[in-house]
Formats: sequence, structure tokens, C-alpha cells
Amino acid sequence: MINAPVTLYWRPTLLDQTIAWLDQHGYQIVQLDAARWETEDDLHRDVADAFDFPDYYGHNLDALRDCMSDVTDGEYGWNTDRTGLVVVFRGYDRFARSCPRAAQLVLDIIAEQSRTALLFGRRVMCLVQSDDPDIRLTPVGATPAAWNDAEWLDSARHPDR
Repeated sequence: MINAPVTLYWRPTLLDQTIAWLDQHGYQIVQLDAARWETEDDLHRDVADAFDFPDYYGHNLDALRDCMSDVTDGEYGWNTDRTGLVVVFRGYDRFARSCPRAAQLVLDIIAEQSRTALLFGRRVMCLVQSDDPDIRLTPVGATPAAWNDAEWLDSARHPDR
């Protein structure tokens, strides 16, 4: 979160180590398997379930922004007594290929909510695992989605080269 609210991971084991550290330090972890999402509807179904969105959730990106704002405010979806909230997306490259616009906007929404949360002393971050070591995302919330420190160099994600 030093460089950006959205951090990219390629190796699942490295992501798991990061999640374990965050969990040990009191963060609430919400993990979602984006590799299963073939449509935007799949995203909305899983996110609504994971964050216990209200029944009136509209299952579109505007409604996602509204409900994630409520999550950031602590109305539902996470315990604000925890150190912070970590949203983890696994296999995000598959979703980004099938629904590129939605995939980008979801990360924008989380980045926006992360900045808002900081204004109230709360931490919200997003860890994005990609099976594609060359995934390229446009800036998320006007900030690049950066690779984690251990995989920042291309050579760290391409050990066979």
C-alpha cells in the first residue's frame, strides 16, 4: 500500500505469505476467485456474497461503487475494529481477458475506496494475483497497479528466461 492500493502478484505462494502476514496482523481478508468469472454477472454475484451486500444491490458497476462505499464506511462487509480490509482476487487475468472494462473499473473502485478509507483512519487494500506474469493494467485510480517488491522485475516473473 506504500506505492498504490492495488498490488499485483504472480506467484500464489508469495501471495499466500503476504495474506498470512496480514492476517496475523489483524487484517480481515476477503478472497475471491476471479478465474471463475466469465461474465460481469459472475463478479457481482460473488462480491455481493463476500461482502454481504443488501438485497437491493443492483448488480452493476455503479451499484458496486455505492455498496463498496458502504463497506468502507463500515455499514456492512467488514469489521472496522480490524486493522484493515484486504480484498484478494485470484486468477484476475482470466477475468480481465473476458471482461476488460469491468476488470479495470473494479480495481478503480477499490482504489477509490482505499483513499476514502484513509481519510477516516481505515485501511483498505487489494491484492491481485495473475497467472499471466505480463498482465498490464491501466492506472488504477490514477495510480499504477504495481507489482509487489519481490516480483517487480520482469526476470522475477520469468525465471525460465
